[in-house]
Amino acid sequence: MQEIVEQTVAGLGYDLVEIERSAGGLLRITIDLPWSAPAPAPAAAAGDAPEAVAPALPEQFVTVEDCEKVTRQLQFALEVDGVDYKRLEVSSPGIDRPLRHEQDFVRFAGSVIDLTLKAPLGAAAADGQVNANRKKFRGTLERAESGGWQIVWSDEPAVKPGQKVSKKRVPAPLQALGFTLDELKDARLAPLVDFKGRGGAKSGQA
Repeated sequence: MQEIVEQTVAGLGYDLVEIERSAGGLLRITIDLPWSAPAPAPAAAAGDAPEAVAPALPEQFVTVEDCEKVTRQLQFALEVDGVDYKRLEVSSPGIDRPLRHEQDFVRFAGSVIDLTLKAPLGAAAADGQVNANRKKFRGTLERAESGGWQIVWSDEPAVKPGQKVSKKRVPAPLQALGFTLDELKDARLAPLVDFKGRGGAKSGQA
């Protein structure tokens, strides 16, 4: 089934984000619009006048019409392939969008993510700073100096609404954990509600 869904979604010009089978025969398909990293601006030669930089295009989102188009095509493809399901639901990614491929991490670098490792951190990696049995983290996704990926977080307790914070309090230090995609059980955008836009929050609590 995975292959037929991927082929159908890609053939219509969309990216397959996730396939879920739920109780009652519900087949949930999550799609997104294709994304590619912005091309770097060409370096100006010495003596050249600075050129105007074109503004970045606004991010496009999956519409109801997109979901309806994919639903119709998938219903036909799944019937031909003999896939057993009761109800098909096609939707766009939510605020807890999963990150599965290298391109997803490139796209959402700088965002707050929830990350779960396949295996506990281990005493050697924890270095006495973090519980060696810990597998779940929330922090900012960043590119590591090695070229891989890391999550950066602080174990600073969250400030409750109306709570006064002493100016003398020393903030908890930032910590970083490097990881490879093969070490991840799950990674997804943290479901943070920010009325100024998702990009407004750049750090989180583990």
